[in-house]
Amino acid sequence: MGLTLAEKILLAHTDKKKLEDFIYPKVDFCFGNDITAPLAVKEFEKAAFTAVAYPDRVGFICDHFTPARDVKAANNVVLLRNFAKKYKIKHFYDINHCGVEHAFTVEQGLIRPGYLVVGADSHTCTGGAIGAFSCGVGSSDLAAAMAEGRLWLKVPGTIKFIYKGKKSKWLTGKDLILHTIGLIGVDGANYKAMEFTGPVIKELSVEDRLAMSNMAIEAGGKTGLCEPDEKTFAYLKQVQGKKFKFNKAMLALKSDKDAKYDKVIEVDVTKMEPVVACPHLPSNTKPVSALKKIKVDQVIIGSCTNGRISDLRIAAKLLKGKTIAKTLRCIVLPATYPVFAQAEAEGLLKAFIDAGCVVTSPTCGPCLGGHSGILAKGEVAVATTNRNFIGRMGSPESFVYLSSPAVAAATALKGRIASPVEVA
Repeated sequence: MGLTLAEKILLAHTDKKKLEDFIYPKVDFCFGNDITAPLAVKEFEKAAFTAVAYPDRVGFICDHFTPARDVKAANNVVLLRNFAKKYKIKHFYDINHCGVEHAFTVEQGLIRPGYLVVGADSHTCTGGAIGAFSCGVGSSDLAAAMAEGRLWLKVPGTIKFIYKGKKSKWLTGKDLILHTIGLIGVDGANYKAMEFTGPVIKELSVEDRLAMSNMAIEAGGKTGLCEPDEKTFAYLKQVQGKKFKFNKAMLALKSDKDAKYDKVIEVDVTKMEPVVACPHLPSNTKPVSALKKIKVDQVIIGSCTNGRISDLRIAAKLLKGKTIAKTLRCIVLPATYPVFAQAEAEGLLKAFIDAGCVVTSPTCGPCLGGHSGILAKGEVAVATTNRNFIGRMGSPESFVYLSSPAVAAATALKGRIASPVEVA
């Protein structure tokens, strides 16, 4: 019996010839942010560990409450900086050298095809889009991974999703994953690897694939994987530069033809229009045309799901030369500083500002209701983020709709949920 892509990667990180239900594999990279990593540091010290096994395989990425929103947030960054200095951890990143972690780690070559990566953040599954087994773990697990360079994992089964049909102009990876979560539910892939395949996935850009893998966790998935292809390698060479080292082993990162799947689900995208997730679950999805009466107070364009340069290009193209509705505010957050710089060089930031948007530094802030865009009681937001639970972006009496950058930009112009077709 052959192996799935997830199983191949996990087996390669053990000293076994056959996978068991539970494994103790070597970890290529482990990381946490300014909320989760301080907890890991405290657990590390509580366990009386005296050394970090592989300091060059550990990362602290300060992105959630930074620029520091308060004294506690500032102290967390100091704690991580001091710990990194003490244990010679190479990859410590404050705001002047970072960005939203799940975009930043791929850009910097910290996640690569074939890697086993664990992060103390549930959206670590993003890295699966480039052919890594990348998954979220708890802060105590991160502490163990730092100390041992290994981590106990249960081997997940795999659900294969085959996307086929003719994709319309405005249909993106975000729409496909929202549709998928609506199809199977927020628990439809509990502790499963979600493998995204088919001709439509081949057609998607790598950044669209990253958006899909990012939200695997919203269906309960352990990770969301795409087989790396020539498009993947070209993208990594572009964003990672000299840090990207291609090797022939990457070509073998494919599921075997006789691999065993827990389930195979086919999705026909023909005639599918942009999808929006309504409050208060990512699975509560509807076509954008069914929501045109929903008035909006705030639009967020950014996050680890949709804050990459292709996302900003789509939004800026729709907003350029126009003005957002006076009834709302629109906040744009490039995912990383390289994305920020590229957006400035291409004139995208000017397009946003001229349209009446506010452009801020890379941060997770508004996505988790941390800062830089908190919602008040009764307010409605359309966001290109990944979660819309009760109180996710502020008041528990606010309402969050999830969409693609194209729908978000159209909404900003109309003052209500709108399709990009209406403003293009």
